[in-house]
Amino acid sequence: MFKKLKPKALDRDGAEEIGVQALTFLAADDTRLARFLSLTGIAPGDLIAGAREAAMLAAVLEHLSSDESSLLMFCAEQSIPPEHVAAALALFEKAM
Repeated sequence: MFKKLKPKALDRDGAEEIGVQALTFLAADDTRLARFLSLTGIAPGDLIAGAREAAMLAAVLEHLSSDESSLLMFCAEQSIPPEHVAAALALFEKAM
């Protein structure tokens, strides 16, 4: 069910791909997106402008990681192990 990525495969590009997929996942549902925007205080325009920035993608992944049911739903839809979400988040946090 999950893609098997080698640990070395999760570089900045892989982490960015996961982050953008997570942002797309949040944006695909008005309720999820509204909750994210409300809890983070991020404005919709800033979300679009920062869609590929480490800080924005870290905020998206941190938010997603804080809600286990949404995290598992996202991971199932994208065939990504939850550990890769955590690894992507750690990579972005390290870069900031």
